[in-house]
Amino acid sequence: MDLGGGKDSYLGLPVSHGEEEGNGGSKPRQRYVQKDGKCNVHHGNVQETYRYLSDLFTTLVDLRWRLSFFIFTLVYVVNWLFFGFLWWLIALIRGDLLHADEEGWTPCVENLNSFVSAFLFSIETETTIGYGYRVITEKCPEGIILLLVQAILGSIVNAMMVGCMFVKISQPKNRAETLMFSHNAVISVRDSKMCLMFRVGDLRNSHIVEASIRAKLIRSQQTKEGEFIPLNQTDINIGFDTGDDRLFLVSPLIISHEINEKSPFWEMSRAQMEKEQFEIVVILEGMVEATGMTCQARSSYLDSEVLWGYRFTPVLSLEKGFYEVDYNNFHDIYETNTPTCSAKELSARLKESPSRLDAQTDENPYIYTVLTPTHTLF
Repeated sequence: MDLGGGKDSYLGLPVSHGEEEGNGGSKPRQRYVQKDGKCNVHHGNVQETYRYLSDLFTTLVDLRWRLSFFIFTLVYVVNWLFFGFLWWLIALIRGDLLHADEEGWTPCVENLNSFVSAFLFSIETETTIGYGYRVITEKCPEGIILLLVQAILGSIVNAMMVGCMFVKISQPKNRAETLMFSHNAVISVRDSKMCLMFRVGDLRNSHIVEASIRAKLIRSQQTKEGEFIPLNQTDINIGFDTGDDRLFLVSPLIISHEINEKSPFWEMSRAQMEKEQFEIVVILEGMVEATGMTCQARSSYLDSEVLWGYRFTPVLSLEKGFYEVDYNNFHDIYETNTPTCSAKELSARLKESPSRLDAQTDENPYIYTVLTPTHTLF
């Protein structure tokens, strides 16, 4: 082992150059949250389905588009048919269908002589088309009452269905499609501390207001009493105690989790992490600048997608009068000397040999001492 801080050591500790295989091998594993943010959970054997009807508006909004269009059309057609039947029934009871051609006979609705004409009159009444060919007369009180009922119920149906379609179209989850997460998370040393990092970015020029980010570690756990918890959730601190979780997401940012005593990765070395099975779920939230609605984007990293001994390639450069973001390099990473020991062991070694820290410089091709146009910033 090289104690002088060469390429194969860091403060006398063996280092990873990043060329080994990623954690977890190549065996595929079931995700809890997909890379595109969809939760891979199916709710089966739900007995109390009436609960969906108690929140009918949300149920309609959550339906798929093809089913939403079907229900949208069905509701209107059934409503028109129902009131068309009532208009036809009034005409039948009053005898308008039998005496429609008689001189001096005043029907409830002029020129309503069949169910088809009653259906058309129902459509004209509810949609306020008003062709003027079929007109209700003043000598039909039951027709006037039905007209009022249809006008009121028609307005309610319009408000409900148009409202559902409007909310469905303007749902902020579509805004999440332009929020990006890096394909991999990486572990390396930053400011003498082991850190877990991933990158986030926003493709739109309109920004996410009050953006915040959080992360969860999902893994199985067995308690001291022998209880097995298959999907235990543990918070990963990415700055909620210091305010660093509040983001100004104008350009891509590298989100860093310091692996300290409170971190679930504190005692994990590279070898131990390769044996672990876990998933890191990251959640980015904020308000859409254009609408003020809350937007949430999600992604996840399996243990095999957490790469030890890498850093992210810079994507931001200074041009004449503006900063340029190169999204071609958004997911790119490069190798860096990183100890293979746990963060706990690295911290202990730093306390023992603080004088060696200055000698541990990394060969980072993206560091510049002079900042000029077209130079990379980070």
